[in-house]
Amino acid sequence: MGTAYTPGLKVTSRATIRKTRRLPLKGEVLVNTGDLVQPDTVVARTDLPGIMQTIRVAEILGVDASEVERVLRVRVGDKVQRGDIVAETTSFFGLLKNDCKSPIDGTVELISPVSGHVGVRFKPTPVEVAAYLQGKVTDVIPQEGVVVETAGALIQGIFGVGGERLGELKVVVTGPDQIIEEAAITEGLAGKVIVGGSNISGEALRKAAEVGVEGVVVGGIIDKDLIEYLGHDIGVAITGQEKVRTTLIVTEGFGIIRMAHRTFDLLKSLEGRRASINGATQIRAGVIRPEIVVPSEKGLDEIIRDDEQSLDVGTKIRVIREPYFGVLGKVTALPPEPVVIESGAKVRILEAELETGERASVPRANVEIIQE
Repeated sequence: MGTAYTPGLKVTSRATIRKTRRLPLKGEVLVNTGDLVQPDTVVARTDLPGIMQTIRVAEILGVDASEVERVLRVRVGDKVQRGDIVAETTSFFGLLKNDCKSPIDGTVELISPVSGHVGVRFKPTPVEVAAYLQGKVTDVIPQEGVVVETAGALIQGIFGVGGERLGELKVVVTGPDQIIEEAAITEGLAGKVIVGGSNISGEALRKAAEVGVEGVVVGGIIDKDLIEYLGHDIGVAITGQEKVRTTLIVTEGFGIIRMAHRTFDLLKSLEGRRASINGATQIRAGVIRPEIVVPSEKGLDEIIRDDEQSLDVGTKIRVIREPYFGVLGKVTALPPEPVVIESGAKVRILEAELETGERASVPRANVEIIQE
């Protein structure tokens, strides 16, 4: 028995899914341990402080910095609107007036007798964190967030762009090798997460965003179409923050690649159910997979405890390096002794029967376990 060195790609109808929902800074948690939540339930809330705007009062009014406090019409903590007079000077027995106005709506936070500046901070931006999953709150992190747990189907992809979305699953192709063409995208798909086969054309992807499709799940994507959709080339950092209307999740890789039958069949069996999806991807340390989560119709009674899965004869795998990148297979042997491979490195390998019918020897570090 051996160990896979990369996180397993999960494609399963029964899993326990736990998500930590955390605020970017301390705030208020709105739910309690044991509460049942929906994906759009707000579980925590905070205010993101606005930017400080400096008003150069002494320079504007032509007074000494030490005299600013005397001519001010506001104090620390006062709320001001854009155009409100912050400070004012008079001369010639009050006949001539010179004033300094606030350029923004905000709150006076700083008055400096040294520089003669007044600091007004923009209104705070409310930040809310939703549960994302339909499930139960199993833990509360005081002033920060919660852990939400659910049971259901979990399908992880290879790559994705776009953030968290929620929508009903709709299969728009007849088989896992079919491409989603522009004609298949209709107004009736607004608000849904659509499932295709081997690819989606660039035109279809753009139209999906135009009509309001929440997400697209396909086997592959051509890099040129992805770049055109995003408006820029994709970098090596984490994805998921792109400003796109429709989240895209790729289950197999880049190009026109038939979606694995097992993945397609599972998604088809879930058609009509509401799914939570997220395109966030990180390939490097701290791997993050794009995902589709569909809560079980039986609710939390379906929760199971995942055991760590090891590499063994019969384990289902996916190869994650060339020349078999993206190909599924099953382990047939685990030779115990290290072998010198083409690059000159001495590594432990496995032997596998690939879905193509070919038998191959692959370094164990070049595969990931597909968890049942």
